[in-house]
Amino acid sequence: SLLTMGSPRWRIAALVALSAALALLEPAEADEHDHTYADKEEVVLWMNTVGPYHNRQETYKYFSLPFCEGSKKTISHYHETLGEALQGVELEFSGLDIKFKDEVMQTTYCEIELDKPKRDAFVYAIKNHYWYQMYIDDLPIWGIVGEADENGEDYYLWTYKKLEIGFNTNRIVDVNLTSEGKVKLVPNTRIAMSYSVKWKKSDVKFEDRFDKYLDPSFFQHRIHWFSIFNSFMMVIFLVGLVSMILMRTLRKDYARYSKEEEMDDMDRDLGDEYGWKQVHGDVFRPSSHPMIFSSLIGSGCQIFSVSLIVIIVAMIEDLYTERGSMLSTAIFVYAATSPVNGYFGGSLYAKQGGRRWIKQMFIGAFLIPAMVCGTAFFINFIAIYYHASRAIPFGTMVAVCCICFFVILPLNLVGTILGRNLSGQPNFPCRVNAVPRPIPEKKWFMEPAVIVCLGGILPFGSIFIEMYFIFTSFWAYKIYYVYGFMMLVLVILCIVTVCVTIVCTYFLLNAEDYRWQWTSFLSAASTAVYVYMYSFYYYFFKTKMYGLFQTSFYFGYMAVFSTALGIMCGAIGYMGTSAFVRKIYTNVKID
Repeated sequence: SLLTMGSPRWRIAALVALSAALALLEPAEADEHDHTYADKEEVVLWMNTVGPYHNRQETYKYFSLPFCEGSKKTISHYHETLGEALQGVELEFSGLDIKFKDEVMQTTYCEIELDKPKRDAFVYAIKNHYWYQMYIDDLPIWGIVGEADENGEDYYLWTYKKLEIGFNTNRIVDVNLTSEGKVKLVPNTRIAMSYSVKWKKSDVKFEDRFDKYLDPSFFQHRIHWFSIFNSFMMVIFLVGLVSMILMRTLRKDYARYSKEEEMDDMDRDLGDEYGWKQVHGDVFRPSSHPMIFSSLIGSGCQIFSVSLIVIIVAMIEDLYTERGSMLSTAIFVYAATSPVNGYFGGSLYAKQGGRRWIKQMFIGAFLIPAMVCGTAFFINFIAIYYHASRAIPFGTMVAVCCICFFVILPLNLVGTILGRNLSGQPNFPCRVNAVPRPIPEKKWFMEPAVIVCLGGILPFGSIFIEMYFIFTSFWAYKIYYVYGFMMLVLVILCIVTVCVTIVCTYFLLNAEDYRWQWTSFLSAASTAVYVYMYSFYYYFFKTKMYGLFQTSFYFGYMAVFSTALGIMCGAIGYMGTSAFVRKIYTNVKID
């Protein structure tokens, strides 16, 4: 049974907020790092993990099943990055003796003494479709543990690993595994495990060796192109709508307001003044809970800059060829962009007249890391209970905490000080009245709560097809590599979000309600609620996951992903709306 499906275990940019840490690469002098080999040089077959096929994240150490190890014990090198540690990569040496270009005929490398507990362990694994992953020279290989017969009474173990390795000059470019030697599991017998290695010349270039793991028919499907086209049409329609509403309506408003200027006081008292000009004395009043609000805006700006940079890096570099490199990159970029968070959060808090800026800086710096680490900590307990390889080691947790305190916090402080000093002065076009004006009664659909619920529908509509592709590459065995699509979708999402929040805010101000800050943030952030609801649909109809561990992993990290997406959209919506509100109140004459 030749297994070609699957993908290496890497993580996807959209769940970028997994945690904040810097990639700690241990230098080691070895062939596996520069991927070149001399003839008869050692080639290492690493055993990674084993687990049920339908639960991609539920993985255990390979030797947690009673497999036996090969005879070779010493090994010249081993390495693990922070991204790998967080993703539960557990590389263990298989003990098989493989040398570059050295053919091995079928050789028995060890025997399993099959007593009853060992047989039960294998039967459980076969019933749950367990399969394992191995690496040769960073190339992933998958094999299935065994299979049951049709009526499910007898169980068979595959005992013969037939490796076929393709080489191009002094580099390994292709690995295939065929599992053979079906042996029935009978208690109190000895099962011999064997392997063979065949080397063949290959024309595949070293740079292209990962291409066979990609799935163009899935990712470059017509539906994918169609959804992008569809979203672009929506963007053109929305931008047109916004500019039409604003140009025409604002022109009428300005004309009406300038006509009112020319009336004498008597006419003006009799005339009915209404519309957004009436709230000019309250529109720049600080939002309620300014500390939380500015921290959310700062975090949203940081998430946006992280997404943008990681997608650009992924477009230039093929991050999927290295285990854990996507996560390591995201963590590094998140830590490095901390000044963005401090700058936007700190300057907004200062503009709103906030005094306790140190507290605001702490909240802004630790908002996202606390959310991510809290979820990871909770899921870690379940992973430890299951003895899963996903359990994050204590040392890795300490490394992540160190990065939060010694990298993210100081950089955030730098950003906050710059933000407060460079753009922290409240230079609003209108004065704020001493007494807040009462908010008049308005129709139910103009209430902020209704606007918030409806605001997320269009941004979600513009991204949900892309969500399907991202979810599938994260929760199923596909490698996501079409980052150009992701970039387009991010741009579309920004434009749609800004357009929607501007329209919502215009209607709100016209109803003489000046509470636009939270409304613009939340109406964009409500996209997250729709994404999370979609993840429920995806779980029940698109996957076959089961068990407490996989389910809590899925819904825990989906909640983190949705929240981070919501904070990002909210910040984008608020920034766009803020510019719009300043613009319209700068252009109107106010007594």
